[in-house]
Amino acid sequence: MTDTPDASASGDQIQIPLFPLGTVLFPGGPLPLRIFEPRYLDMVSDCLRNDKAFGVCLIKDGREVGEPAQPFDVGTMAKIVDWDRTDDGLLAITALGTSRFRILDTTVSPNDLLMGQCEICEEDATVLPAEHQGLTKLVLDLLGKFPQIYEQIERDADSASWIGYRLAELMPLPMTVKQHLLEIDHSLERLDQIVGILQQLQERPDDS
Repeated sequence: MTDTPDASASGDQIQIPLFPLGTVLFPGGPLPLRIFEPRYLDMVSDCLRNDKAFGVCLIKDGREVGEPAQPFDVGTMAKIVDWDRTDDGLLAITALGTSRFRILDTTVSPNDLLMGQCEICEEDATVLPAEHQGLTKLVLDLLGKFPQIYEQIERDADSASWIGYRLAELMPLPMTVKQHLLEIDHSLERLDQIVGILQQLQERPDDS
C-alpha cells in the first residue's frame, strides 16, 4: 500500500494541499475539474507524479481564483482518477472523493497554494436500515440521469453512508446545506436529515 493521505486512518493528522471551490465533494463521488491556475497545475502535477491526494473544501469567504479563499473546516480528500489536455490547452481532471477531513490549521505556500494541517474524520460502516430501503431506488434513478459521470463509480447500495452521500450530492440543495450534511459524523443522522428535507420538498406548494 502506498503511503498516500487518503489511505490514512481516522484521527491521523496529515498535511495536504487544499483546493477551495464553490461546490461540496462527498466521499465516493466524482468531481470533474478544469485546471488553469499555475498553483493548481503544480498541485495536480505533484499529485499525479507522487500518487497523492488533495483536499476539496467549500469556500466560506473569497473566490476560487486569485487570493487564497477561506474554506469551511470540513472537506473531502480527492484522488485523481483521470486526466487529459483539452483543445484550449487546459488540464481536465476527474477526481474521486475518498475520506472526509477536518482542517486544524492552514498556511499559504510561496505560490499561493493553501496548505492544511488536517485530521481524517471517522466514518461508520452502518448498513442501510430497512426503513430507508426505499431511498436506494431514488439514488439509482438519480444516478441514471448522469450516466457519463457515474458509470465508473463504485456502488455500495447497502451502505447508509454511500446512500446518504449520493443523495446529498445529487439533490438540488444550497451548498451550505450540502456542507452541513457533509459535516455530520453519523450516517443514520445524515439520512434522517435528508429524509426530512425530502419530505419538505414534497410538501412544498407547486408555484406553477
